Parts: sequence; structure tokens; C-alpha cells
Amino acid sequence: MQQLIDLSHSIEHGMVTYKGLPAPIICDYLSREASRARYAPGTEFHIGKIEMVANTGTYLDSPFHRYADGKDLAALSLQQLANLECVVAAIDPNVRTIDRLPLAERDVRGKAVLVYTDWSRHWRTDQYFEDHPHLTGRLAQWLVDAGARLVGIDSYNIDCVDKGERPVHSTLLRNDIPIVEHMTHLGAVPAVGAKFFAVPPKVLNFGTFPVRAFVALP
Repeated sequence: MQQLIDLSHSIEHGMVTYKGLPAPIICDYLSREASRARYAPGTEFHIGKIEMVANTGTYLDSPFHRYADGKDLAALSLQQLANLECVVAAIDPNVRTIDRLPLAERDVRGKAVLVYTDWSRHWRTDQYFEDHPHLTGRLAQWLVDAGARLVGIDSYNIDCVDKGERPVHSTLLRNDIPIVEHMTHLGAVPAVGAKFFAVPPKVLNFGTFPVRAFVALP
């Protein structure tokens, strides 16, 4: 049986993914107890309800997240999101500003590039929101020129959030390169050889949504 590695955080009631954004509210729309009055004896169902912002858990950004004329979630092709050859770029965990990757252009072309910083070890702590590792605009342009298909990171944001600029989002999404943020377990993924999957629902006029990101090992 093919081995799969889950790269996603679980979404829980009340958890905070991004500082300043509301936590998800997860509750019953129809509880099992209440459903018994609707069905035959011995038959019951649960229908859940969730209220959340799109940037919750491990999520994917489409170009529409940044640009009004960019592709929304429904416009992204499965070829951009699933069964992608991937490479993992391991970064020194003490490096905050990532201006280059230990990869050559030939390593990147046509692949999902997953940046492993081990920042996910701080998930659900206050440290997760502070001084996180991030890429630079120059590195984002290098990824575009090298032909990356998708870029992911296991950090709080692929950009620096100290100021309002978002050069990495701007560069990658303008060039139709989806971004996956808040991943985890990248340390278990081999540097080369795995296939990457991160497919959101087909939501029109929506730029971001949680995904069950994972890799399949050869």
C-alpha cells in the first residue's frame, strides 16, 4: 500500500490560525438526538455547522486572494494542485529571512516547492505568530523564473508581516503559482521523489480555503 504523509493541521473549534482573524465556530446544525424525531426508530444522523474565515488551518491561496482579476478557487485546474512532483527545501531553523533555497533551477522546474522551516513546532502557541521565517520577494521571483508550479511553507506566513507589503504573495499569485501555508510534518517528507496534493473545494469568487495537504511516497 502506498504511504501517504498528512501535512495538514486539524481544524478545531476556537483555534486561532492567524492573529487578528476570528477562530472557527464548530457546532451542530442537527444533533444526533434531535435527528431521531425525523427518522425511523434506530436511525439517526449528525449534520454539522462551521463558521470560519477562509484563512483557517492549512490553506491554499489562489491568485484571486491577491488580485481581483486572478483565478479563483474554482478556476484552478487539478493539474496545478494534485499529483505534483515536489521537492523539499530544508532551511536552518534559525534563519528568519529566507533569500535563497538549497536548490538549483533544474530542481524546481515543474514542481511543487515545499519550504521546511520546522516552524510548525510552535503551532497553537504565542510563539507561532512572532518572528516567523518567511521568503523574500527576490526569492519569489527566482521561483517564478525557475518554473515552480506551487510553493508551500510550514510557517505562519510565506511573507514577512512586519509591514503591509506582501511581495511573495504578489509575485507568486500574479504568475498563477498557488501558495499553501501553515503546513506541518515536512520533516518526514523526502527531499525528492514524493507527489504533492492540496485540493480545495471549487468555490466561485473565493481566493483561499483550507486543504488536506499530503504527499504520496514512491
